[in-house]
Amino acid sequence: MSSASSNESHSDADHAADRGHTLVPRATARLQLHAGFTFADAERQVDYLASLGVSHLYLSPIFAAKPGSTHGYDVTDFQRINPELGGDAGFQALAGRARAAGLGVIIDIVPNHMAASSTHNRWWADVLARGAESPYAGHFDIDWHSPDPELHGKVLLPILGRPYWDTLQAGEIAVRGDGQRHWLQYGEHEVPLSDESMAAFDAGGDAFDAAAPGGVERLHALLEQQNYRLAWWRTAADELNWRRFFEVSELVAVRVEQPQVFDDVHALVLRLARDGLIDGVRVDHVDGLADPGGYCQQLRGQLNAAMAARGARPWIVIEKILAEHETLRTEWQIDGTTGYDFMDEVGAVLHDGAGETALTTLWQQVSGDSREYGEQVREARRHLLSRFLVTEFEGACRRLHACARAEPATRDLTLASWRRALAALLEPLEVYRTYLGEHAWSREDRLRLEAAAELARRAVRPDDSATVDRLLAWLCAGPHGDAALREARARVQQLMPPLAAKAAEDTMFYRYGRLLSRNEVGSHPATLAMPPDRFHARMAVRAQVWPHAMLATATHDHKRGEDMRMRLAVLSELAPEWQAAVGEWEARALRLADSAQRAGPDGADRLMLYQTLVGAWPPELRADRDAGDPAVQALLERVGAWQTKAVREAKRHGHWTRPDEGYEQAYAGLLQAMAHSDLLGGIARFAQRIAPAGALNSLAQTLLQLTAPGVPDRYQGTEGWDFSLVDPDNRRPVDYDSLRAALACSAGWQAWLEQWRDGRIKVQLVRALLAARQQQPALFRDGGYRQLHGEGPAASHLLAFERRRGDDRAIAITARLDARLVQDRPAIAPAAWGDTLLCVGEPGASRWTDALTGRMLSAPNGRLRVADILDPLPVALLRRTG
Repeated sequence: MSSASSNESHSDADHAADRGHTLVPRATARLQLHAGFTFADAERQVDYLASLGVSHLYLSPIFAAKPGSTHGYDVTDFQRINPELGGDAGFQALAGRARAAGLGVIIDIVPNHMAASSTHNRWWADVLARGAESPYAGHFDIDWHSPDPELHGKVLLPILGRPYWDTLQAGEIAVRGDGQRHWLQYGEHEVPLSDESMAAFDAGGDAFDAAAPGGVERLHALLEQQNYRLAWWRTAADELNWRRFFEVSELVAVRVEQPQVFDDVHALVLRLARDGLIDGVRVDHVDGLADPGGYCQQLRGQLNAAMAARGARPWIVIEKILAEHETLRTEWQIDGTTGYDFMDEVGAVLHDGAGETALTTLWQQVSGDSREYGEQVREARRHLLSRFLVTEFEGACRRLHACARAEPATRDLTLASWRRALAALLEPLEVYRTYLGEHAWSREDRLRLEAAAELARRAVRPDDSATVDRLLAWLCAGPHGDAALREARARVQQLMPPLAAKAAEDTMFYRYGRLLSRNEVGSHPATLAMPPDRFHARMAVRAQVWPHAMLATATHDHKRGEDMRMRLAVLSELAPEWQAAVGEWEARALRLADSAQRAGPDGADRLMLYQTLVGAWPPELRADRDAGDPAVQALLERVGAWQTKAVREAKRHGHWTRPDEGYEQAYAGLLQAMAHSDLLGGIARFAQRIAPAGALNSLAQTLLQLTAPGVPDRYQGTEGWDFSLVDPDNRRPVDYDSLRAALACSAGWQAWLEQWRDGRIKVQLVRALLAARQQQPALFRDGGYRQLHGEGPAASHLLAFERRRGDDRAIAITARLDARLVQDRPAIAPAAWGDTLLCVGEPGASRWTDALTGRMLSAPNGRLRVADILDPLPVALLRRTG
């Protein structure tokens, strides 16, 4: 079966297939699948999504996962479609229904890791049962020669809820058998016992019962014969002898760089591609792989071959976070990233850099911390290496030390010196990882490492400088070196991504709160705003180099919903007012803490709480509602869950494995005290005051996402207002009935604008812009990009550009930084524009039609009056009609 169709809405994909070009989606709709939202549930939304105007369903992982998985990234079987979602039959039904509606399918694949579940993952269970002799032993990054003698030839299995001997004495582990095999039963875990070990014991399962005489000792003796060592879960950070995903010991890394492993992991994906059930893939966490570039090239070749009979090439995008001045590698043969970089760019251009000084001053005053953001990131990295990523760090250091011992010139470089040198090099590194290896060589990577090494030499003691020099030389040695050196280099580079991610998104984003709208995945909190000229330059590069990359504004991993970020962006325009409001709230909050006669949360957490309440306050919820109102209670519950996660991720007052219950209770107590005082009402009134300007920003962001070069992805339900918080809040069920009603509404732009709080205006804007993309698919898929300029008193409040392909032209124009011009709705009165003009790029006369309102405009001298364009809406998409 082919995902192409004769339906007009999919004609651009048909044309691509005929020419053997990439099946570039026109727009995607990301759906989060789980037992509560299956293939059948998605199938029921196909008609709605087709009416909205997307061209492809973009599905979260569909592979068999741990039962009850809410996300699908804990894969248990790469070769089977998740039965909880509906299995193979359910997926085929969904793909067929989508195809009939003119939609294709993109799937999310997870080559880096899978669930370390002996109960559900047969590969992992076989390794535990048979050890290094298992045919799947090479599928995982296991150190069978651990420096710990007790782990030689064994896998550390840190699944116990208490120390090992305490667990045995408590009788929490039972020996079970069914005549075919034997296993340990520990809670939900079924851990296989090797046949050889059971044969050595002439006893039944009851003999290992803790209540039986000598039962604990016999059970211990049995466990000593296994290919694994059961351990308390707290041992994982220090002693784990296999690579995992970040610091999550429930996810084991997969060696997809091995040919057999690649084939085993991708067999199902390639079958779906051959059968015409998918048009492309999103690759999860590519930076975790040993050779990301080589993997992408191999995936391209395999998928191209699988789809050759269809006359098409698959669309491939990768989850990759780019540093501020980093560029994606064109030689990887992919179509781009999943769009975190665009999310950063579109967010930054809608912030006002003029507010930076005031916002920075406020943050430093309230938090008591005046250090640069970069300095704090380096501190977070040091903390992570010493506490949370110890096993990964130690593994890399041991491999480097072993390489040094093998050469007379470096044998005196001690293991301790390697620890100090590697930590000093990794702390200031500004990218998520480098890509130096057998098939990769980059001058940019070498320069970044040299810069980091220079800082490292200053940080370490003089005796360690030689170790830093040798580390730099080995990392930059290109394809040279023996297998041990290549393995050491791979391990160092695979340590970089979890260190970078955990230090930034999972630590500093919860510590540093100057403006939370800039604390987003792929964004750079130290950079408050982006000038329009830089934004346009970035978009022009997209059009030339990455015209088919994904454009995201919301994801299943975002820290805050796209509309929450846009409301908080208004604070950069109203920094003095924000300072005054926070000063008033701080005085009240401190009085509340005093009246409770207990220490409250610190200033940093208080300021981030104020921002969270301002940003997440529902636009339709009146500020005068009391704490007993169900809508207020629902909001407080969501914010309370965010508080707990924020405190633990920040790791300043406890963390996930050792929470500071006293501090968390004080933080939660402040929120409840605020709710039962006039403080929450004051925050709500401020939120409602800036909400119209925030909504205008949201409409601007929507226009930019759906007209810029690339493939826009609409995360589930975000065609309506999205004031979600970090997961799991951003994965709540979508109210499709309300969205269908909003899409079917025919009241018109004026009514939608007047009643903007209900979200229909955003739904209708998404629909109208996707319809424009559908009517001119080639223009938006492959068209060029050119910045346009305004003239006149309010020109600085415009952002406009042209998309052009042949004779087809379209102009996107939006208001920008207009918080002081907005009243009670997300619009600007025509008088505010005065005589401001938009230069359409050509001096002659031209005629244009707004694809949103249908209004016809004339530009007799190559200029249009902005007051005529942006009325009543603050955004427009003009199409050349003459």
